[in-house]
Amino acid sequence: MKGAPIRAAALSTRVIPNVDRELAKQLNLTTTFKSIALVTSTIDDVGYTALDEATKQAAVEVIYAKSFYAGSAHASGPFSGEFIGILGGDSPSEVKSGLDVVLQEFEQGPCFYSLNEEGTHAYYAHTISRTGTYLSEVAGINPGEPLAYLIAPPLEAIYGLDAVLKAADVRLCQFYGPPTETNFGGALLTGSQSSCKAAAEAFAEAVKQVAQQPHKAF
Repeated sequence: MKGAPIRAAALSTRVIPNVDRELAKQLNLTTTFKSIALVTSTIDDVGYTALDEATKQAAVEVIYAKSFYAGSAHASGPFSGEFIGILGGDSPSEVKSGLDVVLQEFEQGPCFYSLNEEGTHAYYAHTISRTGTYLSEVAGINPGEPLAYLIAPPLEAIYGLDAVLKAADVRLCQFYGPPTETNFGGALLTGSQSSCKAAAEAFAEAVKQVAQQPHKAF
């Protein structure tokens, strides 16, 4: 249904209480971290946002986060989806707490929204009022600063970002030029919380305009 939320689903999860040291080196795990929690999901951008939230609510850090090529529709297996995330911590209980935050975010947190009745056309326009350690590093900002996380299909993303930068007092921190691994595009932008919210709203409106009238020249 048009306007309906499209939520991420966790497809597989595991906690490794004491990760092998050779594997830890490959994952760039710090010497103090002994435990990791792994999760795969159907939507990558929600996954990145959920991992960042986990760093705010649990004593964990994001040590690995990747999107899979071409997205969930072309996954390598039934539990792959389009994203894998790994949290590191000092103990199994800490990474389990972080994983619980991620799963809660999938169920109740930010999501994509459908642009058509079939749910095959969607966008992500989420305002993070206070970033955790992960997305702040990705965006090159200080932890705790606001962020607008904006993602859409290729043309919609470029058109939407142009509208955002003209309408809101925000700075583009990280540009995801299309195609990304999942064939979308977008950006991370920062500013005041109200400016980031205005950016998300402007992006959503621009993307909806393209969906309603894809061949309009001016």
